[in-house]
Formats: sequence, structure tokens, C-alpha cells
Amino acid sequence: MASAASRPRTAPESERRPLPWPVRLLAMLCAFLFMVAFAVVLARLTLQPSPASEALTHSNLQPGSSLKAYLDQPELRDAVKQIGGNILLGIPFGVLVPVVAPRTRGILRVLFLTAIVMLLVEFAQGALVTGRAFDIDDVILNTSGALIGYLLLGRRLSRAVHARRPRPARAEEKPSADKA
Repeated sequence: MASAASRPRTAPESERRPLPWPVRLLAMLCAFLFMVAFAVVLARLTLQPSPASEALTHSNLQPGSSLKAYLDQPELRDAVKQIGGNILLGIPFGVLVPVVAPRTRGILRVLFLTAIVMLLVEFAQGALVTGRAFDIDDVILNTSGALIGYLLLGRRLSRAVHARRPRPARAEEKPSADKA
């Protein structure tokens, strides 16, 4: 009788079978187009000057400081707009990045890439755009949004679009001379 370790390992059929290649190609093309559209929206939302708020802007390098200020506002709507908007801004990264770039598949890679991109956006805001400032809390909220997007949809879409390569079966261990 063969032991469990010596039997070949097989994965469930659904885990190993990707979508047909024309559907995968279409999905990647759509994801790429959505990513480009998202980049345009991101640039318009974050990199447009706001001269009217120039006197109100200040950089925030202390995590949680802006979040506390948002939550201390008398209007709950303003806090929801600021916090929710930053979270929503990160969700497309978590959904689209693993589909567009399969090597970034994995929660840590998606979060790292999102944090890097959002840090660059915040640096550009703080250095180049009138009435805008660098805010580390925005990066944290955007990255949290990417996490939500990845967990809700990005992981599943990536697995559906990109085939997982089957792992090679382990070679059966041969008994050593001293055990015989």
C-alpha cells in the first residue's frame, strides 16, 4: 500500500485551469484600459492645483494625524468624503494590478507597489502642485483600499486570468543504504 507522501499530488481541477486564451487576452486588455483610465482620473483628482486652499495645506508625516483631524471635523460628511475617497482611490490598484502584471500577484507585492505609487503621487503633490501637500495618511488609506480591492476581487480575477503553473511532483525518496 502506497503512503500518502508517495502518491502524486493533484490539485483540484478548478485551481489549475485558467480561462481560454482569447478570454484571458480580452480580460488583460480591459484591465489595462481600466488602469490607464484610472491613472488619468488619479492625476486629475490629485495633481490639479488648488490655489484657494493654499493657506490651509500643510504636510503630514505623522501617521494618524490627518485621520484624527478628519474625524474631529463637525461635519461627518467631510470625514467620510476624505477617508472614504482615499480608500476608494486605492481599490482599483488591488483589483487591476494583479491582472495587468501577474508577477505582482500576492498580497504583499500589491500592497508594496500601491504604497510606492501613492508615495510618488503624494511627493508630486507636495512638491509641484499649488494648494496640495504630502500626507502620509493618504498613502495609508490608499494602500488600505488596495488591500480591500485585492481581497474582494483582485486575487480571484488574477487567478482566473493567469494560469498557475503546476508544481513539479516530488521525486520519491529512495531509502538510504543505512536504513536497509
